Amino acid sequence: MSALSENLRSDFTKLAHAAAAGLVKPWGALLLAVLAAAPLLSQAQTSAMAASTGTLLIVGDSLSAEYGLKRGTGWVPLLEKQLAVEKKNVRVVNASISGDTTSGGRSRLPALLAQHKPATVVIELGGNDALRGLPLDMTENNLRVMTQAAKKTGARVLLLGMQVPPNYGGAYGAAFSGLFGKIAKSENVALVPFFLKGIADVDDATGNFQADRIHPNEQSQARMLGNVWPELRKLIK
Repeated sequence: MSALSENLRSDFTKLAHAAAAGLVKPWGALLLAVLAAAPLLSQAQTSAMAASTGTLLIVGDSLSAEYGLKRGTGWVPLLEKQLAVEKKNVRVVNASISGDTTSGGRSRLPALLAQHKPATVVIELGGNDALRGLPLDMTENNLRVMTQAAKKTGARVLLLGMQVPPNYGGAYGAAFSGLFGKIAKSENVALVPFFLKGIADVDDATGNFQADRIHPNEQSQARMLGNVWPELRKLIK
């Protein structure tokens, strides 16, 4: 208890005795009681805030927006359950939009940072850039700007890397997958090299995807979380 609280408590005790003796009106003791309680309430609120590890903001595309899945079965809801099991007091804000590109994420991020003030930001974008054949330098620049914007607020950042199918060509595929590691290294942020590891890079991978062969099915969501959690756990203090 603070010295201020001790002093107020002592003063209140004296005033209460005076009120009992008829030397001061009862409301005077009541007023001091309210004042004495205020620092204690503040301490309780501070303790509750200290117990929270803040907000986790996820900015992604359909892979994080439960596209084609029953609500509550995607990797993000599974993450919320994992956080509860780990007793992590984290509020998850899933700001993912199906079909979003790094340009869309870049334009949305400033408002999201201002609104939610996240302690941790997960960036899961880039796949749609590749599917649309957008310039790699644009994708890299957008991801870098997003990373820097999040870092500027004091948030910790985790990038989720992606890869493209072999039919895109070896040179393009290597350059695309490599840009995530390049940004993570230069910006000193955490990285999951391949978000769909163990899902898209295995034999007969079609069984891990929905009918469109683009979006992982419900059974693959736990593996997606398994790829993210080891790195994300390090960031959640």
